[in-house]
Amino acid sequence: MKVLVIYVDEFAYKPTVKNVDTAEDVTEEMHFTDSILAFIQVEENDEEKDVKSREKKLVNHLKWTARKNNCNKVILHSFAHLSESKASFEFTKELFDLAEQRLKHADFETAQTPFGYFLDLEIKAPGYSLARIWATL
Repeated sequence: MKVLVIYVDEFAYKPTVKNVDTAEDVTEEMHFTDSILAFIQVEENDEEKDVKSREKKLVNHLKWTARKNNCNKVILHSFAHLSESKASFEFTKELFDLAEQRLKHADFETAQTPFGYFLDLEIKAPGYSLARIWATL
């Protein structure tokens, strides 16, 4: 799994093109402030491991990043451009849902961008050291 985490002052998205037929229909635009935005690529070899172990590793990284940026909001964004390897849609969605649930139980405000869509994105992010963190998990 590859993860690029960016602390954002502001983040907004608008669903534009549905690219997975089985994805639920989404039209709502969303806007967030003072959040951790996690661009996550779940890879094929992640499916060889237990989904809960992958979820725990991801959540621990996101919680650490949020603490370093003194915030409690996390946005999960599936981003299939950090690696050539991709896990299945179903495995990735399950991992995201489990991660979101664990973060909520730890008193984080969480959200996911819509799965199966290309999105128009607006990002305003400050330029300091821990505002952008890349990791292989």
